[in-house]
Amino acid sequence: MDSLLPPIPAKRYFTIGEVGELCGVKPHVLRYWEQEFTQLRPVKRRGNRRYYQRHEVMMIRKIRGLLYDQGFTISGARNKLQELVQVDRDLTRTVGVQDPLSEDAGAADAWDAQSSGPDAQTDALRWQGLSSDFSIQQELLQIRELLTVNGPLNQAII
Repeated sequence: MDSLLPPIPAKRYFTIGEVGELCGVKPHVLRYWEQEFTQLRPVKRRGNRRYYQRHEVMMIRKIRGLLYDQGFTISGARNKLQELVQVDRDLTRTVGVQDPLSEDAGAADAWDAQSSGPDAQTDALRWQGLSSDFSIQQELLQIRELLTVNGPLNQAII
């Protein structure tokens, strides 16, 4: 179902209406999910208006997939998300790969720089599922182990 969703534009902040359109979810559902999922913390500005960042839009898409496509309950989706985020953070510490859900402003800037042009759809597909990120990070860990095992010759090539 995620393939039917529009690509996320190269913007830093999104209004609740824009996020609703990008994720196929109504604004009142997004407000409810904020109460249920602690990972969703949009910035609130003038008049209590919500502004979501890219990582939150991706998280909402993941939540939507868990609830609507995979049939999880709210508590089941919450547990699954916490599990995926913990595995991802553990890999980040081990491998040194950037956490796709980190709230680091540098991550958003890096994404904004990448998200234009023909590769934007490829990048969006790559970032959609945490489980696919997990397998990619496992492969990176294996590659890093191979490079360090073979000694300084490979380090000179890199």
